[in-house]
Amino acid sequence: MSYSNATDFTNPSTFILLGIPGLEAAHVWISIPFCAMYVIALLGNFTILYIVKMEPSLHEPMYYFLCMLAATDMILSTSILPKILSIFWFNSREIAFNACLTQVFLIHCFVTIESGILAAMALDRYVAICHPLRHSTILTKSSVAKIGLAVVLRSSIVILPYPFLLRRWSYCRTNIVSEPYCVHIAVVKLACSDTHISSSYGLFVLFFVLGLDGIFIALTYLQILRAIFSLPTKEARLKTFLTCGSHLCAIAIFYIPTVFSSLIYSFGQNFPLHVHVLIGSMYLLLPPVLNPIIYGVKTKQIWGRLLRLITQK
Repeated sequence: MSYSNATDFTNPSTFILLGIPGLEAAHVWISIPFCAMYVIALLGNFTILYIVKMEPSLHEPMYYFLCMLAATDMILSTSILPKILSIFWFNSREIAFNACLTQVFLIHCFVTIESGILAAMALDRYVAICHPLRHSTILTKSSVAKIGLAVVLRSSIVILPYPFLLRRWSYCRTNIVSEPYCVHIAVVKLACSDTHISSSYGLFVLFFVLGLDGIFIALTYLQILRAIFSLPTKEARLKTFLTCGSHLCAIAIFYIPTVFSSLIYSFGQNFPLHVHVLIGSMYLLLPPVLNPIIYGVKTKQIWGRLLRLITQK
């Protein structure tokens, strides 16, 4: 099937996903790590959900937030990887216009939800370290559920304009998306209308939603570090700081690739297109794969319950 770079339409019925441009001949080989990542993401996050549900000692705010993170990662990876694998394996590049807009909404909504959950987990660590005696009264099951609902509602409301704005534009240049999935910036580039509203709103979401979450997390950890350094012994400081280790790793694997990908898109015009695509894919795919591994290995309660489960089997 051949794809034209120039078409004559204003409302395309389908878009064409290129996969990884320039590496088409290696798609079958590239599919192996992508498929492995999907399997690991599903199994790892499902295991986290199962262990927390089955272990009464883990019915605490920290693990409730972890379950929210695991569910978010499962949905995020499922909104991306099946279509990527269908491109790699079956050359199934077409995606319906409405399906593309749905994928845009799901990807950006659950990325924003993940950012909000990481901020909520920072709040949990702050209360646990700075106000340990009030932790159970501040973060009750009800308050955790309300925080989770607020994160989901905020993300849904903020991202909902994306598909509605994209539906307004005329697409008279091309229907070829130079990515293996539909994301906001890639679809905006295809429009021949004045898309400054979509571009400006995308920057608003980046800086005033994800950016504010990052600032909140940084300020929270400044207070946590102040509390840690006020502890009397080095052993106590180290032990308390290690309780934040898993969360800090999750923050790093979410925000560092996100910032790096944004910089590449903004200032890396000299990078080959396949480098842009691979880096953009990593910021979406690494958190669902690595989060369950990090929390499974670093959290003794989860690791111990997993070992008991394997031994019983």
